[in-house]
Amino acid sequence: MSENRLNKETSPYLLQHKDNPVHWWAWGPEALEESRRTGKPILLSVGYAACHWCHVMAHESFEDEATAAVMNELFVNIKVDREERPDIDAIYMGALHALGEQGGWPLTMFLDSDARPVWGGTYFPNTARFGRPAFVDVLRQVAHVFRNEPEKVAENARALTAAVGQPNPASAAPVIDDRLLRDLTQRLVPAVDSVRGGLQGAPKFPQWSIFWLLWRGGIRYDHAPARNAVVLTLDNICQGGIYDHLGGGFSRYSVDERWLVPHFEKMLYDNALLIDLMTEVYRETGSPLYRARVAETVAWLEREMIAEGGGFAASLDADSEGEEGKFYVWSLDEVLSVLGNEDGRFFAEAYDVTADGNFEGHNILNRLGSMALRSDADEQRLADLRAKLMAVRDGRVRPGWDDKVLADWNGLMIAALARASFVFDQPLWLDMAKKAFDFIVTHMQRDGRLQHSWRAGIAKAPATASDYANMIWGALRLFEVTGEKRYFDQAAAWSDVLDRHYWLSDTGGYATSADDTRDVILRLKPGTDDATPNANAIMLANLIALATISGEQRYFDRAEALLATYAGDIGRSVVAHTGLLASAFDLISPQQVVVAGQHLQGGVELMEVIRSISLPGAMQYAFCGDADGSDLPGLRDKSANNSRATAYVCLGPQCSPALTEPIEVATMLKQQRSL
Repeated sequence: MSENRLNKETSPYLLQHKDNPVHWWAWGPEALEESRRTGKPILLSVGYAACHWCHVMAHESFEDEATAAVMNELFVNIKVDREERPDIDAIYMGALHALGEQGGWPLTMFLDSDARPVWGGTYFPNTARFGRPAFVDVLRQVAHVFRNEPEKVAENARALTAAVGQPNPASAAPVIDDRLLRDLTQRLVPAVDSVRGGLQGAPKFPQWSIFWLLWRGGIRYDHAPARNAVVLTLDNICQGGIYDHLGGGFSRYSVDERWLVPHFEKMLYDNALLIDLMTEVYRETGSPLYRARVAETVAWLEREMIAEGGGFAASLDADSEGEEGKFYVWSLDEVLSVLGNEDGRFFAEAYDVTADGNFEGHNILNRLGSMALRSDADEQRLADLRAKLMAVRDGRVRPGWDDKVLADWNGLMIAALARASFVFDQPLWLDMAKKAFDFIVTHMQRDGRLQHSWRAGIAKAPATASDYANMIWGALRLFEVTGEKRYFDQAAAWSDVLDRHYWLSDTGGYATSADDTRDVILRLKPGTDDATPNANAIMLANLIALATISGEQRYFDRAEALLATYAGDIGRSVVAHTGLLASAFDLISPQQVVVAGQHLQGGVELMEVIRSISLPGAMQYAFCGDADGSDLPGLRDKSANNSRATAYVCLGPQCSPALTEPIEVATMLKQQRSL
């Protein structure tokens, strides 16, 4: 029966399309069977709730009766939320790349009845413009080819499917050691914009994996230019328009090279990764700017991004009232009306608010004119003025909220909050992380297997390797901070699931999809990072942590096999594998510090030392006497000495003697992080 079936879904993105005149199907065997039954090819449309151009194409084409009629006549139309099914998105985005296209969303692909890709693109306008043909013309031309040139369709499907699933040709594998990592650290620095930070050019993305590697290399090799490149980047991100100076939180990227004009959507994963990076850099620099931005972003998270039950929601839309960024921009008159002339002029000078505007006649609040914070008195005055503007902004029509809970993105935020709670001594942040973790364990597992997505009381979509990798990372971080063995046990259990269902025994590496995920035509095993770090990169670090704590050699063996799997790919493109290479530091030099009896005499001082030294990748534990995790092999026999808090600083299996003096601990930590 011809109808739009999306009203049965839980994804906010799919529900945005439930009233379209298009006869949408959700991804699944029923839609593929409909294609076989009718002989119609498949039009696959992939997007996400916070995607601006997805909204544009929806308004122009999917809400248009005439366009929908053509779609319904010629195709079986399938709508996919890329956040709900990243495994599906990855396959067909890979097919688009194989066609030589840059990619992006909305993703528009045409498939045969076996779900094999034949041809596609991204956004198509309703009338020919931007150098793109009109969508209806595309529909008719593609349908004509499917109908009249079946051999061409079959050959395209075969070739594209093979191109997506084909492993890279064999290549000489480099030795991944300090020599390679030091060289890469040095070579990456010139790629960073020396004035504004970030990679040179526009648009600018936070690129966590690249800057995480730069920071790690800068610390390990005492390479000041690498460290400075990360600091410069974070300073500009924190002061730019990509940051929401009233409400906290970072947008997904900046469309310009100055970090001024954001693509206004706010994603959970970007904010998690930036919290994590700022926290680590703060330890070395003591930057009050990073302290402020971390606290403000966590406050935004708590205020606006906690979904029902305690998990973290996926995103906030870029658009409100059909206009991108309308919720966030200001005119000078608005600012003066709210704050009065004297305070308004003071605020406008600080935040680049002018009569003409800095963006299409409007003003995006930013402090790019000065990276440094002002005096305490001025900053308090600005905070009070921001609160007044925030109260007014809260009365505007808000952007859409995608409140689905994604296991992989939650894992990133749990890990970030756990570490930030330790560094900034904020127990309430730890409570947020623990509550989100417990939500996922309770509501997003079936028989020990994770589900990828949850919303409206329903957990659905098969988990990807990133769901496990990121949640393991979060579990290990929670174990570090709390010493509760349940977190380590859960990390170990999820690692076993990954090994059983995701590890590719013939080639090595963790596949994106499990061996029993039946609705994907290919099992990909990418090693490169996207906006989020790759599952294999995260698991490499996780495996070292599991090995160090448990003492089990199998984790070390798997870590070595994992890195060896991608060594040839790394040889072809070192820069494309910065996530894996950043984690390779842990394999080369696993560092660990344990404080036993942190509440005993001297504990405060020892904790201050650890918090004030950047230890990227290091495992860091602080135990009371009753911490149940302290009996694990890697932590056993590390006890307080003479009723004083005692630190043990370890490199691999070799640990220092018991240390009780802060200066001794600081010296040893700084020595070991370079060994």
